[in-house]
Amino acid sequence: MKIYFSCSITGGRADQRFYQCIVDHLTARGHQVLTAHLSRSDVMQAEKLANAELVYQRDIDWIYQCDLLIAEVSTPSHGVGYEIAYALNLEKPVICCYRSGRKVSKMILGNTHVKMTVFSYEQEDDLLNRIDFYS
Repeated sequence: MKIYFSCSITGGRADQRFYQCIVDHLTARGHQVLTAHLSRSDVMQAEKLANAELVYQRDIDWIYQCDLLIAEVSTPSHGVGYEIAYALNLEKPVICCYRSGRKVSKMILGNTHVKMTVFSYEQEDDLLNRIDFYS
């Protein structure tokens, strides 16, 4: 399965270890993660050199290609919200996960779109089990 993984970049990288955990897990399960580079600790260095229009077009193309979008939404991000809405508009299934106790936008929590799944998690194993269940 082709998966678009969405996470905060410029909004903060405090949850980077969870991003890496998700991508490593999906890859180990045989999925192609189109945005695997976003989980790496050095992504800020690479992305700050990238042209904004090229990044936008690249990411939109990947959303069109993907079978599923998984977004880690513990850290607020304009880009992640945009990608979620774009994928849902294309009728792509979307999974949003966040760490228990984090404040998450009501636009995410209140979304009842049939293709949208939202859940919180406590531990990494809980997170990965739920991703496996919903993907």
